[in-house]
Amino acid sequence: MQSTDWAPEHSDMLRECLASGMSFAGAAAAINAKFGTAYTRSAALGRGRRLRLASSGRPENWRRPSSRTNTKRRRKRGQRRAPDLIWPMPPPARARTVKLRSVSIEPRHLSLVDLEPGDCRYPYGGDADGEAITFCGHPSRENSSYCTAHFHLTLGPAMWPERAAGPVSLRLVETMA
Repeated sequence: MQSTDWAPEHSDMLRECLASGMSFAGAAAAINAKFGTAYTRSAALGRGRRLRLASSGRPENWRRPSSRTNTKRRRKRGQRRAPDLIWPMPPPARARTVKLRSVSIEPRHLSLVDLEPGDCRYPYGGDADGEAITFCGHPSRENSSYCTAHFHLTLGPAMWPERAAGPVSLRLVETMA
């Protein structure tokens, strides 16, 4: 990339080329041929504008056309046109009402510190800010953290083999030496 500091003789030649009617691309090519530089058309155009040599090439009495004269709206490039016929969307299917599952067991509402090793750990509360979380506290099933009623509630509609977890991969991060 060429630096923005043009040598004075390069700027003088740019002035001469533009005064003789050359384009910016032609002026850049002439400067490159004479001085062995690598100026681009854009570099010559930018230097010409900084030297106030660049003109738009339009006559002085040229007026920009008003945007109100063109009544038709033009689409921007890449913008898609709306289809002429839009099919109506079918109404959404009514969602099935979810039946909440509950158990017919009255929890003991024990705090975490009051739970014994064989008590059900099904939580209650804690939905609102500051609301205490309590636990069922009834005797739990063998090899489970829940009583029989809460055990079946936590299984959900799927059978146990369907709910089996995927493989777990462990990796050793650091060893103590």
